[in-house]
Amino acid sequence: MNRLPTGAAGLDVVLGGGLPVGSLVIVAGPPGSGKTILAQQICFANATSERRAIYYTTWSEPHEKLIRHLEPFAFFDAEALGERVEFLHLAELMSSDGGLDAVAAEILRQSFEARPAVVVIDSSKALHDVIDPDALRRAIYDLASRVALSEAVLILVGEYSAEETRSQPEFAVADGILQLENEANGPVDRRWLRVLKLRGGETSTGQHSFHLTDNGFEVFPRLESALPRRVATQTGRAGFGSERLNAATGGGIPRGDSTLLVGPSGVGKTLLGLAFIAAGLEQGERCLHISFQETETQVREKAEAAGWEWSTVSDEQLVIKQIPPVELDLDQVGSLIRAELERGEVQRVLVDSLAELAFAARDTERLPAYVWALGGFVRAAGGTAIFTNEIAALGQSSGLGGLSFLFNNVFFLRYLELHSELARGLSILKMRQSEHEKGLIRFTIDKHGLAFGDQIQQVSGMLGWSALSAGGRLPTE
Repeated sequence: MNRLPTGAAGLDVVLGGGLPVGSLVIVAGPPGSGKTILAQQICFANATSERRAIYYTTWSEPHEKLIRHLEPFAFFDAEALGERVEFLHLAELMSSDGGLDAVAAEILRQSFEARPAVVVIDSSKALHDVIDPDALRRAIYDLASRVALSEAVLILVGEYSAEETRSQPEFAVADGILQLENEANGPVDRRWLRVLKLRGGETSTGQHSFHLTDNGFEVFPRLESALPRRVATQTGRAGFGSERLNAATGGGIPRGDSTLLVGPSGVGKTLLGLAFIAAGLEQGERCLHISFQETETQVREKAEAAGWEWSTVSDEQLVIKQIPPVELDLDQVGSLIRAELERGEVQRVLVDSLAELAFAARDTERLPAYVWALGGFVRAAGGTAIFTNEIAALGQSSGLGGLSFLFNNVFFLRYLELHSELARGLSILKMRQSEHEKGLIRFTIDKHGLAFGDQIQQVSGMLGWSALSAGGRLPTE
């Protein structure tokens, strides 16, 4: 089936390629949810001199005002007005004796004379004021059937509630239904859309975030709904650049695995993640660093301080993306990572950290499936992923954040109090299908970065958070 692109790449992904040609699609949502912007973006994306876009308004704002509101968007083209995109009023026809028949006759005339690519009626809900529900259903069905013969996409835009999408007659005959919402999550407003129905193809299920920016309507497909079904098995190991740690892990992390570095603030999680990235860069691998707290400059400065010369590493080989926590959106992060994975081969990915993702999720029930899908996308692209997660330095821990079961490997970094000395230790809690050291490995952080030593002997209480037994002794330096 031929598809009409929407002008929003992410939405085309959700729709399975775009809107089916010759279909009737309803864009529903409350005022201010972005319906009109989406419909207008579709018009400008598809209008040509051969096949125009016709935008009918009913009781909405004057065309001059509509156009003034369109001017800031990148998709708007002033030269297309009147030539490729035409705005027309239906108010006079609706209030005439002909009512909906006159409206239908006008749309059909334009459909067969101009053969437009897109026909929009905004707002279609105003049609309820001029015709009863049963007659409206028959009239819309007849109109959609005839417009389909011209291979145009007929779009109805209306302020319909979620309940009305299940009860109003036009939804019964629609080929596609897009529901838009703008809901508040604490201090942050979140916009999302859901494809309730689309005949003629498979769509991505669930809620998908979208933003209204200068580029217009930008959709971020829900990560869990697009996970590749077939993933090639990888071989080999991704090391850390430390002979001691590589030996403790059986040569490094198995390629394609997802690994969790968990521990309290300042213990060295980010630095260990950077060591993983640095080892990849030394082998000529392309690496991706996702940071929520530190800027690219701060990340590079931290690497330089640890002795890694990243000033000569190109932005193409090392991609560092920072997303401020206050602006964080799970699907936006997922789309950014997917785009980088598709742009070029990425062997190593560091996500620092899960704490910010948990904050962005707000609905914590979604987070496990999201993190699992994120690791799956990295694996499918041939990469190996490390995630960091912060837990309390003191007091009893509860399930390492409740996410450890999602990962192939879990490394536990912690502080130790040994004979009044504050030390650091690393425990490998699990490595699936891998031989690894079971003890507590001491490591230090100095101007040269991370240094791993021998195991700390005779230490108990590793699974608790109180001070370790006084019988513990440090390895010989």
